[in-house]
Amino acid sequence: MTGVTDAACVFCAVVAGGAPAHRVLEDDVAVAFLDARPLFPGHVLVVPRRHAETLTDLPADEVGPFFGRVQRIAGAVERGMDAAGSFVGANNRISQSVPHFHVHVVPRNRKDGLRGFFWPRTRYTSDEEAARVADRVRAALDGSPPHGLST
Repeated sequence: MTGVTDAACVFCAVVAGGAPAHRVLEDDVAVAFLDARPLFPGHVLVVPRRHAETLTDLPADEVGPFFGRVQRIAGAVERGMDAAGSFVGANNRISQSVPHFHVHVVPRNRKDGLRGFFWPRTRYTSDEEAARVADRVRAALDGSPPHGLST
């Protein structure tokens, strides 16, 4: 799945070997390397070889193989860092510091200082509101406009 790169992209430079990185996995699908500014030692970034700015830009037939690599890295981070678990997450545009899709794999242990997700959680005001939101997402899956809702 080697392919398209972006000459201005720092992660494409890592993939091509033109930028330094502490690689932990490299194959025809993905490159995984230590985050230069880790939350904890062993924090790894997994990037697809192909330049895709977001998850939705990654070709559908490459998603499964890519996440197979993410799964392998998550297990390796947990074992290699003697971690009780891991956080696996990605941003899509908002808070995405490098516009090349990447997944963070962070070793986790109880009382490590991270609090669940890194943002405040809320509740739906009612079951009806939750139903309307679910309707919007279902409609977007089909490509049709949400029923009775404006965007």
